[in-house]
Amino acid sequence: MTSKRHLSVYTAMALVIANMIGSGVYTSLGFQLVSFQNSFTILMLWTVGGIIALCGALVYAELAVALPNNGGEMNFLSRLYGPLYGFLAGWISTLAGFAAPVALVCLAIGNYAQGFFPQTPPVIIATIILSILTVLHAGKSKVSSLFQQYATLLNILIVLFIVASSFLLTTQPYPVLTLNKTVVKDITGSGEFAVNLYWVLYAYTGWNAAAYIAGEIKKPEKNLPIALLVGTLLVTALYLMLNYAFMLAAPIHALKGNINVGFIAADYLFGKKGALIMSICICITLISSASSMTFSGPRVTATVGAELNALKKLAKTNKHGIPYYAVYTQSALALMLIWVNKLQFVIDLVGFLTSICTSMAVAGIFIVRKKMPNKIQGYKTPFYPIVPIIFLVINAWIIYFGISLRPLVTLYGLGIILLGIAIWKLSEKNTTATL
Repeated sequence: MTSKRHLSVYTAMALVIANMIGSGVYTSLGFQLVSFQNSFTILMLWTVGGIIALCGALVYAELAVALPNNGGEMNFLSRLYGPLYGFLAGWISTLAGFAAPVALVCLAIGNYAQGFFPQTPPVIIATIILSILTVLHAGKSKVSSLFQQYATLLNILIVLFIVASSFLLTTQPYPVLTLNKTVVKDITGSGEFAVNLYWVLYAYTGWNAAAYIAGEIKKPEKNLPIALLVGTLLVTALYLMLNYAFMLAAPIHALKGNINVGFIAADYLFGKKGALIMSICICITLISSASSMTFSGPRVTATVGAELNALKKLAKTNKHGIPYYAVYTQSALALMLIWVNKLQFVIDLVGFLTSICTSMAVAGIFIVRKKMPNKIQGYKTPFYPIVPIIFLVINAWIIYFGISLRPLVTLYGLGIILLGIAIWKLSEKNTTATL
């Protein structure tokens, strides 16, 4: 799919930030506290997640400048390894990279919105939100771009307000941040630290968002690295502050095992009425996140459609260049997952599949450096090859313990990959460029 370059660096950066600041940071902490009660361990989880995201963003910026088309991992893997790998990357991105996170964000909105719509089931609220966003992003790109920029700015302001309120209004003791034997044991012990990174990786999903629309960004050689790097660094800092603020606002026993950690923290800070207001604010930030994924995800789905004649309708665009069939398809998949409503299983599955996909993309930087030196212009990954090696080693560690401790998730993930291979083998293909 060819598109006119019409997106500014601010829209690209807004997409990165809004893709990342979603339901993960407002839902993960309660589940992480089931495994670990040490505040330092919790912040280490989010720090490691930030390192993974930053290393990935540094490499993706070079890949996207060298191969500046829409599709993200699908574009990268198709060019670097061959069309089958590219198709599988798009297949995984469509299901696990976008449709599943959109469904989870909409469900989180439904759960938070129950505070002010107690009689309405979360799945109904989630369905309504998804329907509105689908209509919005199947229309004019100018409208959706402006909405994204303003919604993202509001998102950041709300996060900063929660952080400031926690420090100013809390009656709880400050969480102790000390590297001790407990923290070392948490990290190196049973493998639960690695598996809990699935939650963190889900929260950081979106650090590569601008790469999915690389073909539509003005001056990608300059603007794409800025969008990826600034967006990732800003969100990492916000995540660390926000998780510390949650643990400062409410006692660990109140947060442990609960999905609505933002509501609980606000209840301790402002009381019931204040918590309801904060729930509305959090819902707004989550709508921004779901919006950004509904904006960028269909670009990948459209590229998947361009690969196979049987799916070519997915690549069809309206007069504004929007792949509207792809928008409707992604939303239909998200709607199905909303009604399945299995939060933890879906997050583990997303973590497993996206770790494999992004690892292959990052490993591709070695191919680019060896076989495409003429493509490397304007931006190079700093501290190469250390940065991609760090990314690959940490992801290998996560995948290993994911397979060991979540075998059912692994089987479902492999099933999705095999189904993608079967579809590819049985379908008539279009020509795809490779190295």
